[in-house]
Amino acid sequence: MPSTTARRITIAPSLLAADFARLRDEVAAIEAAGADWLHLDIMDGHFVPNLSFGPLVLAALRRHTKLPFDVHLMIAPVDPYIAAFAEAGADHISLHPEAGAHLHRSLQLIRSLGKRAGVVLNPATSLDTIAWVRDLVDIVLVMSVNPGFGGQRFLSSQLAKIAALRQWIDGGDKPIALAADGGITPATAPHAIAAGADTLIAGTAVFGAADYAAAIAALRGPAMPS
Repeated sequence: MPSTTARRITIAPSLLAADFARLRDEVAAIEAAGADWLHLDIMDGHFVPNLSFGPLVLAALRRHTKLPFDVHLMIAPVDPYIAAFAEAGADHISLHPEAGAHLHRSLQLIRSLGKRAGVVLNPATSLDTIAWVRDLVDIVLVMSVNPGFGGQRFLSSQLAKIAALRQWIDGGDKPIALAADGGITPATAPHAIAAGADTLIAGTAVFGAADYAAAIAALRGPAMPS
């Protein structure tokens, strides 16, 4: 397994697991608890079998937090909506190769709007999908569940994919965040980190906990040496 001694782990709680009646308070609470990013799952009921929220929610929350907004678009076609989420306050925009006809063009669009661009790999999506767009990718997100619903069990089959991506990233000359999303808990997080993930997306493991700061610390693991 790749060494993790030089990497600080980024924790991005997923708003999908928050109390929707108290979103402003929930975001303030995770920011105070030490979250690094706020992950926003955008679902259209078509690309994935669920609905979540749109750019108006991002715009409403943007003025209440300094956390980077890490937007995961699970919508198809995806290109017509990229600009709206950028304008609403997204800092990172990640999309699935299957959600549009031209991944290269979609990534170019995200970067032209001044945002970090990410590619999301479903459990059955090969990492070869991103082989020829390395120069446009800032984040690779490995889905360790099938996308669409929170609270699913971690697919250990994705650890090999994370490890392969770690080698691919380390073999290049460009920093790329490697994220794992789905079934991330204090029990599964160490495995994702050991495989090479440096960013963890967690929903119920944070928002379902009584103490958000303790939950985030448990996912991040031991403090890195200074």
